[in-house]
Amino acid sequence: MLDMKLIRQQPDFVKEKLATRGVPAEAIDELLALDQKRRELIVASETLKAKRNEVSDQISTLKRNKEDASEAITAMREVGAEIKDLDAQLAEIDDQEQSKAAHLPNLPADGVPVSLTEEGAEEIKKVGEIKPLGFTPKPHYEIGEDLGILDFERAAKVSGSRFVYYVGAGALLERAVYNFFLDENAKAGYTEMITPYMVNADSMYGTGQFPKFLENNAGYEIEDSDLTMIPTAEVPLVNYYRDEVIPEEKLPISVTALSPAFRSEAGSAGKDTRGLIRLHQFNKVEMVKFTKPDESWDALQQLTDHAGELLEKLGLAYHVITLTTSDMSFTAAMTHDLEVWFPAQERYREISSCSNTTDFQARRAHIQYRDENGKLQFIHTLNGSGLAVGRAVAAILENYQNEDGTVTIPEVLRPYMHGMTKIEKQV
Repeated sequence: MLDMKLIRQQPDFVKEKLATRGVPAEAIDELLALDQKRRELIVASETLKAKRNEVSDQISTLKRNKEDASEAITAMREVGAEIKDLDAQLAEIDDQEQSKAAHLPNLPADGVPVSLTEEGAEEIKKVGEIKPLGFTPKPHYEIGEDLGILDFERAAKVSGSRFVYYVGAGALLERAVYNFFLDENAKAGYTEMITPYMVNADSMYGTGQFPKFLENNAGYEIEDSDLTMIPTAEVPLVNYYRDEVIPEEKLPISVTALSPAFRSEAGSAGKDTRGLIRLHQFNKVEMVKFTKPDESWDALQQLTDHAGELLEKLGLAYHVITLTTSDMSFTAAMTHDLEVWFPAQERYREISSCSNTTDFQARRAHIQYRDENGKLQFIHTLNGSGLAVGRAVAAILENYQNEDGTVTIPEVLRPYMHGMTKIEKQV
């Protein structure tokens, strides 16, 4: 949620910033008009309530003096009716204003590439050497199916398209990857959590998925309940502190969690229909940070660097890009994507998005801390994948494939694979 005070005081600045995200200036004008109307109604209501108090005092005085108070009582009833009408209008206007404000994305930070499409993202750095395999590489889904460790056909029979069974060494590899990520995150100072996999509407609103997810049919809601299957562990992790004041001495806070992520992938027809890249259910290790405002940009760099270190330890080539104003998430002020190299596609593919949402989520979720002067301030929240597990498995299968169809296990994963050094065809 944007700061309404900032919108009132610097409307042109806000319009200019949000125009880079495709938000028309009229949306700000409409919000300001509602805000002005709401404030006028508040003044009118408070004025009448003060008048009602005066009349009430007059009635009490008249009754004490045993004088006729009927005229004053009639006047008070009329004032009460006006107040009730004004308060009803105020509630309606307030709902309209909140709805308008809830649809405005975060302001992009200075330095974010300006573009109304994904074209124009800026490469920050490139890490790792892309080495030719010496043979025509197969895509990860063919490798997995040939080895008998990925079964998409039976998953489609059981659940439909965009689901998978991991089998034998495939399941062990998936488990090795996320345990490696969790262990490395713990070494870096993240507190591991196991979160709920279903959250209520207030939680989805707090992290900015609602109302957009509802309008785009992007999530899985539980019928006849207030619950939604989580699209990422970011939602329960951030909302852990919803409606709370975090003691200043606890900041910064870093937490991590493995969870399934549930995505309807609405609007993605025809995109990555095969393989592990775009599933309706997949595992992801999430990282979330809570910081003071003046520490969040350093925290974004730390988050991005740590995600990169995970890829480096796996021996995977990747690059880091800063997403454009319109391509980053609704809540983000800046997003760095880490994209890992896929030999079969001869391109980099996203495996982590690290974002600073500044105080945007904290305003929606009402997460604050008390500064050294005793004043309540909104904290800054950051989130990043550390990493998307299925995509990491896919990248390992493609980058570590051998010409004979086997897959070499990255050295750092071998302790998690019971010493296995190579995946061969399942019997």
